[in-house]
Amino acid sequence: MRALWAYAQLTLGAAVTALGLNFFLIPNRLNDGGVTGLAVVAHYLWGLPVGAVIAGLNLPLVLLGGRLLGMRFGVKTLYGILALSFWVEVLRVPALTGDPLLAAVYGGAMSGLGLGLVFRVQGSTGGTDIVARLLSRYSFLTVGQGLLAADFVVMALTGAALTLRVALYSLLALFVSSRVVDLLQEGLDYSRAVWIVSERSEELARGVLEGLGRGATTFPARGMYTGRQREVLLVVVARSEMARLKELVRRTDPGAFMVVGDVHEVLGEGFRPHRGLV
Repeated sequence: MRALWAYAQLTLGAAVTALGLNFFLIPNRLNDGGVTGLAVVAHYLWGLPVGAVIAGLNLPLVLLGGRLLGMRFGVKTLYGILALSFWVEVLRVPALTGDPLLAAVYGGAMSGLGLGLVFRVQGSTGGTDIVARLLSRYSFLTVGQGLLAADFVVMALTGAALTLRVALYSLLALFVSSRVVDLLQEGLDYSRAVWIVSERSEELARGVLEGLGRGATTFPARGMYTGRQREVLLVVVARSEMARLKELVRRTDPGAFMVVGDVHEVLGEGFRPHRGLV
């Protein structure tokens, strides 16, 4: 049942990505990188159907990737490629805008939303992420560096084959798409991670447990300037609870040292539960 849901979400994600392409990017000659970007360039240079080019360029990659990275990866990726190619050709919708700036922002956002749904179930629609994984395995490049290099090549080809203006708007679409993917993977419900160095850490921990209803963890530490042993208290709270935590620390130990950081996703007791993807 879980595997069925994963493939249903993969199908939906491919459809949303295709709508982003057909509503915004393709009519304005824009792309958000990857093999899809090459397909858009080929469409405007030679009139080739975008869906067919996506499948044609990806199939050799997925066969190679499946052989080198595992058949499970290959089957899911093959399904994602075929789903995206199918929806791009079937969902022939009219363009919603002819403004390239709006097309880059909204097309990138919609494409990123679809890709985020695909990635959440450990799926893939093929493209440069396969190239990046292979480069990571057989070269000194990391996956992130491989993706950056591959998308840079696609954008350079976009500028050379179409125009520099189109390439610049496409870069904007790529940026928006990647940010939406990150938001979908990490979540929108930002929390705060707080590290507190205090001589009254036990009292602070009790205040957090009883007053805020949150857990707390202590770590032994030694100050390099004073050489004194102290405990560092780690607390994770929702944004709405930060004012209460600060007030608790002010009342308990005004001289405490606090470091506050944003946390994109918190899983476990008191926050979101762990969920399987497939």
